[in-house]
Amino acid sequence: MIRELAKSIREYKKASLVTPLLVSMEVVMECIIPFIIAQLVNQIKANCEFGVIVRYGLILVVMAGLSLTFGALAGASCATASCGFARNLRKDMYYKIQGYSFQNIDKFSTSSLVTRLTTDVTNVQMAYMMIVRTAIRCPLMLIFSFAMAFIMGGKMAVIFLLTIPILGIGLFAVIHKVTPLFKKVFKKYDALNNSVQENIKGMRVVKSYVREDYEKVKFGRAAEDVCGDFTKAEKILALNAPLMQFCVFTAMIFVLYYGSYTIISSMGVDLDVGQLSALITYNFQILMSLMMLSMVFVMITMASESAHRIVEVLTEESSIKSPENPVCQVKDGSIDFDNVSFKYSETAEKMALADINLHIKSGETIGIIGGTGSSKSSLIQLISRLYDATEGVVKVGGVDVRDYDLEVLRNEVAVVLQKNVLFSGTIKDNLRWGNKNATDEEMIEACKLAQADEFISQFPKKYNTYIEQGGSNVSGGQKQRLCIARALLKKPKVLILDDSTSAVDTKTDALIRKAFRDFLPETTKIIIAQRTSSVEDADRILVMDGGTITAVGTHKELLETSEIYREVYTSQNKAGGENDGE
Repeated sequence: MIRELAKSIREYKKASLVTPLLVSMEVVMECIIPFIIAQLVNQIKANCEFGVIVRYGLILVVMAGLSLTFGALAGASCATASCGFARNLRKDMYYKIQGYSFQNIDKFSTSSLVTRLTTDVTNVQMAYMMIVRTAIRCPLMLIFSFAMAFIMGGKMAVIFLLTIPILGIGLFAVIHKVTPLFKKVFKKYDALNNSVQENIKGMRVVKSYVREDYEKVKFGRAAEDVCGDFTKAEKILALNAPLMQFCVFTAMIFVLYYGSYTIISSMGVDLDVGQLSALITYNFQILMSLMMLSMVFVMITMASESAHRIVEVLTEESSIKSPENPVCQVKDGSIDFDNVSFKYSETAEKMALADINLHIKSGETIGIIGGTGSSKSSLIQLISRLYDATEGVVKVGGVDVRDYDLEVLRNEVAVVLQKNVLFSGTIKDNLRWGNKNATDEEMIEACKLAQADEFISQFPKKYNTYIEQGGSNVSGGQKQRLCIARALLKKPKVLILDDSTSAVDTKTDALIRKAFRDFLPETTKIIIAQRTSSVEDADRILVMDGGTITAVGTHKELLETSEIYREVYTSQNKAGGENDGE
């Protein structure tokens, strides 16, 4: 895990190495200062001249200045190292996620990935900051302070050794109790983020069904769950402070009592006032270092679970990759399914698709009709290799899709998915997702084919109109047409519309299909639709049910041979007839 995380340090290695060096110099200065003060106290007690006091004062000022300088530089380099590390970590995770297949995305929920990219990375960043600075400072401070305390107080320094086991046992008990709580709380963080994401994304539905109170209760329950676990953890961590105070004051009482007794009984021979003052300072330094060290361990304990979750993302290998020697050209838009079966996971009991045999010529228009759950979308997702077939072979242009370079294949197989997504930016920005080098003329042509140019021209800023996140400021039909235009700009050999005209009227739908026939004669077109009118002029229509193709034929042939198709057609036309009568 540490090796995987360390890969994200990269250009911040120098800052990560300089920080401990600067911290070491700061600690040395802080440990020498009490020794110098002790010498000054003894000199004053011995009625030294004023010049001696000035000399010691100047030494202390210089050392304090050096300590401050080293501390400030250490803080700056530590901030650079930890923030840079976190930036690289987020970047590496984001880039890794971009390479995931749908199967990998299914493994992690969206809310979980968001939590890992934000909260988990912040936790690891804080832990790293403590490791390169505090985790170096505390052990060095312990060692140097104990060494100086032994030099100044001799056997009296043993009291500090006796407090270490007490703190160690207490710290171990705290970490042992807190670790399971942190492991549990991050899963609840995922659930909390999922609740927020789901609510915001479906805000219009929530309001239309007046479910705000229900969503508030659901969110409150998730937030309370997270709060409860964190409260338990914080209560346990709070035991650190009283345990530390106990050790500090116990050691202080011993040092003051035994030190005062030694000074009086030995008349300052075995121990002097200056040495006692230094011992008190070292006492605080040692025990505060132990307390800080315990905080470091607690932070690392919390961050270890976050680090584990981050490494899960970084080490997850995409289930779909380009082969070593990929085919880099798609000859044509022909598609072949040879004995194809598919299921979404290895543990799934039932195949989503079973025994699919289908052969589509380049340039054909294929319609697909079927009820909800008939696996229409599953079928077309295998063509662009969003998923891989579990059994059998899917070919495009006569070549197994697994032999293609992924980028080449997906550039030649344009898919307008059922869930249309537009991104924040102008209409031009969104269209250029299809072709980043598209000219204005090419964009206008694509929009005309998709019947989008008409409504775009009515906007005050036309193609420079800003699209809000998710396309919330355009209608469902407008969003669908923009997504179709975006796909057309790729000039693909295969164009797949997954129920992508459901929100447009039948007239516009017919115009889009006519444009496809007239202007894209060589492009293979696959249209998944709920309306038979959207596919009735297709060269062939597939009827799907339960993950299998139950019938193939033209509109007229299916009306005679397919009961499913006939029922759909009759119900839709009957409904249309009744509406016309009204």
